[in-house]
Amino acid sequence: MIKPDLNLTIPRDLGTVHFVGIGGSGMSGIARLFLAAGHTVTGSDVRESDNVLALRKLGARISIGHAAENVGDADSLVVTGALWQDNPEYVLANERGLPVLHRSQALAWLIEKHRLVAVAGAHGKTTSTGMIVTGLLGLGTHPSFVNGGVIESLGVSAGAGTDDLFVVEADESDGSFLLYNTAVALVTNVDPDHLDHYGSLEAFESAFVEFAQNATEFVVISSDDAGAVSVTGKLTGKRVITFGEDAAADVRVHSVVTDGPVRFGVAWAGHDYFATLRIPGRHNAINAAGAFAVLVGLGFDPEASLTAIAEFGGTERRFELHGIVGGVSVYDDYAHHPTEVAAALSAARTVVGSGRIIAVHQPHLYSRTRLFAQEFAQTLEEKADQTVVLAVYGAREDPEPGVTGALVSDRFTDTAKVVYVPDWQEAADYVASIAEEGDFVVTLGCGDVYRIVPQLLASLTQARG
Repeated sequence: MIKPDLNLTIPRDLGTVHFVGIGGSGMSGIARLFLAAGHTVTGSDVRESDNVLALRKLGARISIGHAAENVGDADSLVVTGALWQDNPEYVLANERGLPVLHRSQALAWLIEKHRLVAVAGAHGKTTSTGMIVTGLLGLGTHPSFVNGGVIESLGVSAGAGTDDLFVVEADESDGSFLLYNTAVALVTNVDPDHLDHYGSLEAFESAFVEFAQNATEFVVISSDDAGAVSVTGKLTGKRVITFGEDAAADVRVHSVVTDGPVRFGVAWAGHDYFATLRIPGRHNAINAAGAFAVLVGLGFDPEASLTAIAEFGGTERRFELHGIVGGVSVYDDYAHHPTEVAAALSAARTVVGSGRIIAVHQPHLYSRTRLFAQEFAQTLEEKADQTVVLAVYGAREDPEPGVTGALVSDRFTDTAKVVYVPDWQEAADYVASIAEEGDFVVTLGCGDVYRIVPQLLASLTQARG
């Protein structure tokens, strides 16, 4: 895994920019903005994808597979932390002495002259960012934005606007969210995660304190999450707007109804405002309250702001329906932390009716699986009716002895509710053998588990043929 130099002085002129792993959701969005700014953009990725095809249509030159010659005559390189040290394009760039920028540094370079709204938190970032962007557009503004997932109503994860506002999903996983010159900071939660990078909960929390303290205009932060409350108590000289269900929240969520698309009210400055979202889940009422707090903090009308936010239709890989076969619905969700898994499955429960929830869980990272195996098991056993655990998606990490998906499945109290099936086709066939009309199948994970969806649909079709 690459550890880019986050203290690198970024050249004023980046020239032709080459993106290694350009097809990723975050990288493709940043590449899109470089193209919009008039840069020549090249890149590479391991496979063709919709993002790759879209960037090619915009003028990017993209190669499939990683090779030194892909760098061509690029003047600078943009990489992610998931890249390995022996990547030939990364090696050649270093040999040539080219500036090698972490994607967050490239984004910081783009943002430099804008008024930044940065959204951080262990989970809820992508949805909250999408809600803010949707709200701002509905209010008649034209912000630039980079989100971690495609905003359903827009069909893109990034866009170049004409206003001074720039909205980004800020990645805390490696500390790079501290690079930005943030005007407005939204902290969705400070739930422990990424301890492989930070080393301790104290260091993780300290990074959020620094992120929020650096905001030059105001901070929006959860009143419900213990970590966020702790961070709030350590801020000095800041304008702070809290949000959540806590009775003392500045933006207080109340009257939540979750039977289908979530309905709720928010109390703000002595008035109540009500909305029905287009997406399910109590957690999305909370996300909407955070977005609302950002918009009213920026000076927008409260009622108009909540109405605009309610038009948000979701983002790619967030409880996304991919197909229905024989009455069995197959969804995919990015959830990869126990709290996220609980939220995704709770949302599914509000709309599944009398059907069952069959979770297909792909553990993400060996370190996270080792640290949270018990929490994953408890959450899956409580929130799903049946669970299929796949092999660990290691991403940027090398395998750890003894750390497999079985670390999760072995911790179930009721072993009849779980199976560990590392082979994807066997897993798909198993799901098809137990699924019944009315059931929801939900794949869970931020790795490549979404790629099992076609196999699930095919196995369900064959089982009902």
